[in-house]
Amino acid sequence: MISLPNMLKKLISPFSQASSQTRGIFLVVAFVMLTGNLALFGRIVENYPLTISNLPFILSLTLFFTIVTALFFLLICHGKATRWILAIYLIIVSQSAYYMDTFGVVVDVSMLDNIMQTNVQEFAGLLTVSLVVKTILLGIIPAWLVIKYFPKSVRGFAEILPRLRVLGILLLLLIVVVAPFSGGYASFIRQHKATRFYANPIYSTYSIVKYVNQQINVAKDVPLKHIALDAKKLASNGKPELMVMVVGETARADRFSLNGYRKETNPLLVQQGVVSLSNVSSCGTSTSVSVPCMFSALGRKAYDKETALNQQNALDVLAAHGVEVLWRDNNSDSKGVANRLTVEDFRTPKLNPMCEGECRDIGMLTGLEQYIEARKGKDILIVFHQMGNHGPEYYKRYPKEFEKFKPVCTTGELKDCSQEEIDNSYDNAILYTDYFLSKVIDFLKKYDDERATAMLYVSDHGESLGEHGIYLHSAPYMVAPKEQTHVPGIVWMGKNFDYKKEQLLPHKDDALSQDDLFCTLLVTFKLDTQMCEVKKGMLMQNSTLTK
Repeated sequence: MISLPNMLKKLISPFSQASSQTRGIFLVVAFVMLTGNLALFGRIVENYPLTISNLPFILSLTLFFTIVTALFFLLICHGKATRWILAIYLIIVSQSAYYMDTFGVVVDVSMLDNIMQTNVQEFAGLLTVSLVVKTILLGIIPAWLVIKYFPKSVRGFAEILPRLRVLGILLLLLIVVVAPFSGGYASFIRQHKATRFYANPIYSTYSIVKYVNQQINVAKDVPLKHIALDAKKLASNGKPELMVMVVGETARADRFSLNGYRKETNPLLVQQGVVSLSNVSSCGTSTSVSVPCMFSALGRKAYDKETALNQQNALDVLAAHGVEVLWRDNNSDSKGVANRLTVEDFRTPKLNPMCEGECRDIGMLTGLEQYIEARKGKDILIVFHQMGNHGPEYYKRYPKEFEKFKPVCTTGELKDCSQEEIDNSYDNAILYTDYFLSKVIDFLKKYDDERATAMLYVSDHGESLGEHGIYLHSAPYMVAPKEQTHVPGIVWMGKNFDYKKEQLLPHKDDALSQDDLFCTLLVTFKLDTQMCEVKKGMLMQNSTLTK
């Protein structure tokens, strides 16, 4: 049986056997964490006051950022270049720390852009005694000491093998530090996103790389690639189309009572004669991936952000063939999907009259009558990008009168709530989506005699609510739990629409995905193209295309 002292000895052994250069890197890491991350630790304590209950998680966060910083330096520092890399970073850290500690700013991409455009006069205005003192004491002097006295590198495996063992131990420690607080980290990542921006120099390095990459991409003059060039608008004696597509946010299919959920989260939609597509999977596990992916023609497996943004998507193709497309956003933005289209921002009271601390999705219906009236005889597609169930503060996603399921979690710190409270607050937000979608259908019914009306609702991705110890979303797709990839899809069709409910019902449990959206939209608006040949089947039930 291995005793505790022997276990500790084995754990420490790789560190004691490491080269003097590796041990020197640890000393620099300790100095960086103690002098360059006061803003980071200040933000952590601000979000998690020093109480007995918070202390374990605070210690976990402290160890997490320290280990990550150590891993970073151990990975980038090798050979003779080590002393110079560390010296440069010590100066960068001192500069970043000064501005974070003094002004509360973070060194992000926009800040780097400001720095690159700063002229001599502006720099002179920022040059203060405290800046000079801090740069000398915490940057230049330590950098000079490192250059002058840092141990020389050891050649060959005498350096590499001990370094690899140390890296392995640090990775194991990282897992041990994070695992007991998975719920806390899920809330921390989403609720206190700004806090990790103060991780010095990890976030500043990330920002530098991102900034350089952006500048390289901006410098490229890439013409927009036109797709579906063979698309033809088929003649129809039917009425002009009026379709509303609702892009949901963070809604999972198994929380819709339409799909068999035990709580009645869809009391209004069940009365609207909708068809719930119960087996729809998402393109990704985050908005930034799923939204551009679902509108592109690439499909999940072939999706690449730059490729998608540099070629037309479904909305572009529709607009090029005479469909009036309007994007209304109550979320972050369209993620590049609507860059060439009319976009209206409903995140502020400027356009959205339904703002009560948070602007509600229902406000996106405002003023649509005038928009439609001005486009008589034309096909129209209106896209609503919901705030939906954006977490972790699910309780903020609905008005108080929709708090049907109680008790609720009234904080973004999911680790402070019971499973029942988390579930109830999330389900109440689904209940509000039910109300919003029902109102969208009621709106469309007003045009049911003069237009072919329809509503399609698809969430961008799902959400983990503590299953398997996982919260929120954005897990790598290949290991993402079903809760993050199984999304709701709901269809309502007016009396003049080319599809009938009876045609769709036999397919409601078919395996579908957001990959099907591109051709679904084109076929709905009677565009025929070879790109959609493989998607025929139920899509081709369109009465115009089958004539």
